Amino acid sequence: MNNSNKKQLFIFNTLSGNKEAFVPIHNDMVGMYVCGPTLYSEPHMGNMRTFINFDLIYRFLLHSGYQVKYVRNITDAGHITNSAGEQEDSIGKAARMEQVQPLEIVYKYNLKFQELNQTYNLLPPSIEPTATGHIQEQIEIIEKIIENGFAYVKNGSVYFDVKSYMQSYKYGELSGRKVDELENETRALNAQEEKRFFADFALWKKAQDNDMQRWRSPWGDGNPGWHIECTAMSTKYLGETFDIHGGGLDLKFPHHEDEIAQSCGATGKSPANFWMHANMLNVNGKKMSKSLGNFFLPKEIVEGTSELFSKAYSPQVIRFFMMQSHYRSTLDLTEDALNAAEKGFERLTEAISLLESIHVGDTSSFSIPLCIQGFYDAMNDDFNAPILVANLFDAVKKINLIKDNKETINAGDKDFLLSEMKCFVHDVLGLQFSSDSGDDRLSPVMDLVLELRQKARTNKDWDTSDLIRDGLKNAGIEVKDGKESTSWK
Repeated sequence: MNNSNKKQLFIFNTLSGNKEAFVPIHNDMVGMYVCGPTLYSEPHMGNMRTFINFDLIYRFLLHSGYQVKYVRNITDAGHITNSAGEQEDSIGKAARMEQVQPLEIVYKYNLKFQELNQTYNLLPPSIEPTATGHIQEQIEIIEKIIENGFAYVKNGSVYFDVKSYMQSYKYGELSGRKVDELENETRALNAQEEKRFFADFALWKKAQDNDMQRWRSPWGDGNPGWHIECTAMSTKYLGETFDIHGGGLDLKFPHHEDEIAQSCGATGKSPANFWMHANMLNVNGKKMSKSLGNFFLPKEIVEGTSELFSKAYSPQVIRFFMMQSHYRSTLDLTEDALNAAEKGFERLTEAISLLESIHVGDTSSFSIPLCIQGFYDAMNDDFNAPILVANLFDAVKKINLIKDNKETINAGDKDFLLSEMKCFVHDVLGLQFSSDSGDDRLSPVMDLVLELRQKARTNKDWDTSDLIRDGLKNAGIEVKDGKESTSWK
């Protein structure tokens, strides 16, 4: 990265509700924790949007020169709290339905998740810890919370004492939820009578007879609560307070709210300085849901097996489509929008290829540094990928004007622009071009074929010229004749 382009990064902090200047705790080192998948089923496209957005954030932090320790957990144990507040061992439920052991369910869906990471070109995190690998750490944190007077034991289960906590801390500061409002949303739950207060939540649950997963603890055999897992793993690898905690918007309450309570209850410190939340994905104008018939898996749209779309789409096109909406905005996925993204991605890749071979002059008729500064300014403004994409297309317009001899560029500026566009497209947006895997070897062959075709055109042998063009088209190669040259893709 050019140091002259490195300016102040601002991040929207959910905790304050404002954009704040980002200053890492440890100079140029960043600790970032993102809540990963729960391995009881395949991740859906909304999950992947979250992971793709945080991959973008991770990539730009790296590009900006930060050393990033990126921790993304795997939830492979525990009771998952759904929107109604009920507690359910989702992994155990899936294992019973498929008549296998929980470990088989976890292994099966972790393989699928890792395959999706490769398909959608996500960089691997620095550490990918599992909940089952950190049971002891969870127990130790629970013991600290009990010792500090913010939790109690009841019938072999341990509950966080929200009323006691509220005497020293504010509960609901992240989500803006008020405890008296929560009571109206709460319905009768299993073991609700064990709680001292309706808003108390489980840190450890006593094992039931049908539980397929269970661990020993000072309070008896049982399972960790969902929230305590992330508290244990994030603080173990990043410290009691770290820079960024991220996840989907649906995790803001109760999951992230309870993580703050647990950390404060155990150490007296809030776990993260910045809380970031990626917004939801809609499909055809509605929230993605099986009941609405607009649900599909990330692999189905790539394979062309989803009934919602008339064709398959490249994972790079899907990723590019997602970059055209800010991570904090809702995104509506439709076939028309994907088709538009496909054309836009094609224009972008063609422009970069064109820039590599374009003729240079003695001067540049527009400011290359200013153009490139726009790339950095967009991303430094809370990772604003849509503005970055818009600025990239402004550069595409300039490249096409240079091709048509309406603008000029010198050799140094050409190399600078090409290098930075490739960095932002490949390294920051994480987009891969098809030319990266095969077209380079095909280029010498195509040069020869197009030379033969040009000779045929010069000799007015239109039959041979059309035969070559049509044959290439049938092979998936499109030939475009320009005023001064012929290009292919």
